[in-house]
Amino acid sequence: MMRRDVRLGVILLCHDRLDVAARMARIWVEGGARVAIHVDAKTSARAVARLQADLADLPGIAHAPRRPCDWGRFSLVRATQDAARLLLDSHPDVTHVYLASGSCLPLRPVRDLAAYLAQDPACDHIESVSALDVGWTVGGLNEERFTLFYPVDWRKRRWLFDRLVDWQRRLGIRRRLPRGLTPHLGSQWWCLTAATLRAILEDPRRAEFDRFFRLSWIPDESYFQTLARRHAIRIESHSLTLAKFDHDGRPYLLYDDHALMLEESRCFVARKVWPRAAHLLAHFPRPAGAVPDPAPPQPQRIERLINRTVRRRLLGRPGLYMQSRFPRMDAENGKTSADYAVFQGFSDIFPDFEAWLAERLDADVHGHLLGPETVEFAGRPAIGPGAISSSTLIRDRDPHGFLTALIRITARMQVFQFSPRDNQALNWFMATDPNAHIHVVTGAWMLPLLESDMPFDDIRRITAHLQRAEIAQLDVLNSVWVKARVHVHELTDFLARPQEMLVQSLQHLPLRGGAMGDMPRMRDLHGLAELLRRLRNSGLRPRLSGDAIPLPEISLPERTAAE
Repeated sequence: MMRRDVRLGVILLCHDRLDVAARMARIWVEGGARVAIHVDAKTSARAVARLQADLADLPGIAHAPRRPCDWGRFSLVRATQDAARLLLDSHPDVTHVYLASGSCLPLRPVRDLAAYLAQDPACDHIESVSALDVGWTVGGLNEERFTLFYPVDWRKRRWLFDRLVDWQRRLGIRRRLPRGLTPHLGSQWWCLTAATLRAILEDPRRAEFDRFFRLSWIPDESYFQTLARRHAIRIESHSLTLAKFDHDGRPYLLYDDHALMLEESRCFVARKVWPRAAHLLAHFPRPAGAVPDPAPPQPQRIERLINRTVRRRLLGRPGLYMQSRFPRMDAENGKTSADYAVFQGFSDIFPDFEAWLAERLDADVHGHLLGPETVEFAGRPAIGPGAISSSTLIRDRDPHGFLTALIRITARMQVFQFSPRDNQALNWFMATDPNAHIHVVTGAWMLPLLESDMPFDDIRRITAHLQRAEIAQLDVLNSVWVKARVHVHELTDFLARPQEMLVQSLQHLPLRGGAMGDMPRMRDLHGLAELLRRLRNSGLRPRLSGDAIPLPEISLPERTAAE
């Protein structure tokens, strides 16, 4: 595009901290801009007089007639119209008009902004998003801003405001949009060409448009954004002012420690500066170079940082309960903070599995953390990592907090053993945790019973109890809500090819040296088939061990005696 000289005009909307506003006005004027200031009529006359005295030595400043302004009301649009009219009439050489507030801080020299605008002098820079197509608003009304009536102030009469909205929705009231008007939304802070702004102010249908927007919700975010679409030659739909809002729609304050990020953003203007941010106010705008720098703003990095901060504030850190509120189910940011692995049945098949696994994994390998008698931390200390007690009473008061704290506190991956004998309170928690790696050999809990000297009736009772517990757990692991990485093997399938199954279970874990090495010692399985036969014949069906273990052929008298 052909370059031509740009004469920048600035509208400053002010309502408090006029000392800061005076400083901002001086930056604009000394940078070569013309300025029109509107001060809220609710601001004290003494403060206004002080502002005017502070700026008396500067040429090119006009003071617009004061109007009382209320957030979300048409009065803000009216104040902008008055200031714009005064600016254009007082300075007919103005080519572009920049709308800012008294708390908007120029980050780069004003002449850099003028050089940037001169690259495409016919372009209007205003965020203008169709209200019918895209939900632009944060935590508020969108299309209904235009289709309902808003005769009362939300801040002053909130109860009545909400009742009127509900009443209109129930009655199906829908305002008729002015002919040919497509509502658009966007940031209040824009930079329009003087030609576009004059066309809006002098539109033959302006009275009609003003009547419509007077009863719209937050018209300062829709009036110019909509009418610019009628008159602009070309629109760049973004604001040149860096302004971010929280989830409630309130602007973020910028403090001294934001200086480096703001400088790296290459933005021209930022809001909203904390009035006591002395370092920011002294650091910006940056000194002008030998020649103007028309480089475009690059707010992406700071926007990403702010967005991550917002998510962290709303959701908390993964695996850490929000400190600002009482923990709520399904309201936390994830379950745990890092990957962990659970092995069920492996220590029943391999008596030395915990020690064997600890030698091969670059991880903290524990015993049964949820065991009934004690918390089996690695090495069996009375106090575990992060001063977590091994007491089951303390653990069982908050098992979720116990597990999440252990994983969060330690830098290494956590691996522990599990069994139907253990506390089952975390079954759903672990099954729905994407960080969990759960490896289960069903029915393996039966193997230690082979070495017990208990009467068969006791073995049968324990078997029934443990089988019910594991069946309930498998119902959880088979749920459609499972997010953990779950691998389930029947005992007989595992025993048929134990090395292959073990390799599969360890392939996604941090192995030392990258190889599993020798197999761990397997428990003596002598008598397993006979035990399964006796359990079946006693009326208890072992459902989880599988059916591949061959049963010995015995005579009818022996079978009758066993039964």
